[in-house]
Amino acid sequence: MKYRKLGKTQLNISEVGCGGIPIQHISQEEVNKLVDKMIELGINFIDSARGYTISEEMFGKALLGKRDKFYLATKSMSRNYEDMKRDIEISLNNFQTDHIDLYQLHNLRDDNYQGALKALEEAKKEGRVKHIGFSSHSVDFAYELISKTDIFETIQIPYNFLELQAVKLFKLAKMKNIGVIVMKPLAGGNIDKAKTSLKYILANDCVSVAIPGMESIKQIEENASIDNYDLTKDEEIYIQNMRELFKNEFCHRCGYCMPCSVGIDIPSSFTYENYYKKYNLKEWAILRYEGMNVKPSACIACRKCEARCPYGLHIVDKLKRVVEVFEHE
Repeated sequence: MKYRKLGKTQLNISEVGCGGIPIQHISQEEVNKLVDKMIELGINFIDSARGYTISEEMFGKALLGKRDKFYLATKSMSRNYEDMKRDIEISLNNFQTDHIDLYQLHNLRDDNYQGALKALEEAKKEGRVKHIGFSSHSVDFAYELISKTDIFETIQIPYNFLELQAVKLFKLAKMKNIGVIVMKPLAGGNIDKAKTSLKYILANDCVSVAIPGMESIKQIEENASIDNYDLTKDEEIYIQNMRELFKNEFCHRCGYCMPCSVGIDIPSSFTYENYYKKYNLKEWAILRYEGMNVKPSACIACRKCEARCPYGLHIVDKLKRVVEVFEHE
């Protein structure tokens, strides 16, 4: 396993880390084995979130007596002071630890985070949080944010050979010594050759770590086996074919389609469908779909979203398929 510095945090982390979403549907015994295998193969970075139901708790149990082998990252959607303060406490209790190495503001889209940031900064002064970062699906927002502030030590953003919009952002992050955590390295489960995708991602020297979700020993062994980033001819052909296949189909969650005329959160609709179909997290996806203020079934087919989409997606048709998944009964 190779290691890279996580920006200004100076944490020396494995270039492949563990994304904590998939473990929600496996047993505690299996999670324990995954953690042992990660230690054996040199993976030392785990990323979870308050929104991943029991992910933090399961990792916490698996890490008893092994906490010093890992850097723990988690994140919260809380935006005000009290809620973030509560979430930090919950995360510490779930992980059964006295500190979180990296706590991130989860899925930032706007500047409404000052209260939550205050709670994180207080926790950092107390030593309960070591470093502060944020995740986002909006490259434009993330670029603007790190351009105007030096508060954040890391960013977490989607990047893979289907999603290249973050390349400019990565260069700015490297210039400012901000750690780059790549989420969605398999494009939300749409890429079926993990090793090829990870080689592509890690060839970018702006990247600090890629965090594929892992739920089996086989996945850990494959993801940890990368010893060079040179793509074979077959891998190059695979990438070209995948790009062609998803050219007018893949949602990049950039948000340019928004706002919807009737208030549908279009990118989230496709995200929930992906978790339902690709990650086999059906209950998790259904819960979030049911919690939407306006469901895709309210679409009036005005197609204003399609006119704004820079990738030419047939959004109305895609929303109909989402409805078929979640409202088929």
